Amino acid sequence: MGLSLKSFRNLIRSLCRLRIGSGSARDSKPGSIQEKSVGILIFLLLFLCPIPVYASQEIVLDPKSQFEFAEQYFNKGEYYRAIGEYERFIYFFPTSPKVEFARYMIGLSFLRGEQYEQAIQTFQALIDEYQTTEYAFKSYLSTSKAYVLLGRYDAALTSVNNLVTIAPDQEIRDEAYCQKGWVYLEMGLWEKARESFDKISSQNRKRYNIKELSNEIDTKTPLKKKSPTVAGVLAIIPGAGHLYCNRKRDALISFLLNGAMIYAAYEAFDHDLNALGGIITFFELGFYGGNIYSAVSSAHKYNRDEKNRLLRYLKEQTDISLSLAEPHENRSLFLLCRFSF
Repeated sequence: MGLSLKSFRNLIRSLCRLRIGSGSARDSKPGSIQEKSVGILIFLLLFLCPIPVYASQEIVLDPKSQFEFAEQYFNKGEYYRAIGEYERFIYFFPTSPKVEFARYMIGLSFLRGEQYEQAIQTFQALIDEYQTTEYAFKSYLSTSKAYVLLGRYDAALTSVNNLVTIAPDQEIRDEAYCQKGWVYLEMGLWEKARESFDKISSQNRKRYNIKELSNEIDTKTPLKKKSPTVAGVLAIIPGAGHLYCNRKRDALISFLLNGAMIYAAYEAFDHDLNALGGIITFFELGFYGGNIYSAVSSAHKYNRDEKNRLLRYLKEQTDISLSLAEPHENRSLFLLCRFSF
């Protein structure tokens, strides 16, 4: 509890009048009960009731400061705090022209924070409300990226196809075609990717490095792949399937482990230790089946790694890819280097 300075002064004057109320100061004896009572009251007021020595400053929330505060969190990678501040901006300034941009940034924060489902919901709500504005168009592309990160490639393609359908100009259609091509690359569909890139208009082909990209695709495809079926068949001999997939260490481990278990089971049966031999055989069957399964999985992993290696190479060599990570207000759809799903 605190007293204002004016109130405190009035209280002191009242206490002084109380002290001299029954007579003059010279009629009061030092140490009298009245004087002690007044002294105690003053002590309590001084130490128990804080006196304000400065005027409180009122903090005024304005749209510019609030939006910049949210952007600081986003730029520092604190996406969940950024979401809260963008939502605060929308709540306090619902008529601001930046509300649409703030809603887009909320979706982008979810995307950066790896909350892909929430990002899709946010972008879709923005599309439903604004339909054909700048950030609605960007939301189609960001939705596509979120679907790719979820591994839902068909939905990602649907999103960019919808953008192509409603795009009001060639610039936006070209960006949609470019992103569609990269989605096909993620799927390993090289010919379809090339078809999408070929649809980009001539004035923007250099902007997206389409010539270099097409040349690299022609040079590096088809990819060297390992057949999961062949890997599984070869794994009948422990380690052979892993060796086929260029996993020499795993091949050696599989060969030694299964070989040791088979030899131990043979020795147990040879010495009429049928119970022990049966136990060892039981466990060896599990290891043997795991060897085959691991060989097949290694083939799939090899093919996936080859695809990812090619994608990284294409992005590095062409130095171009779609990204919606750093949007700026009042800019059209844009392009950045580095786009990693």
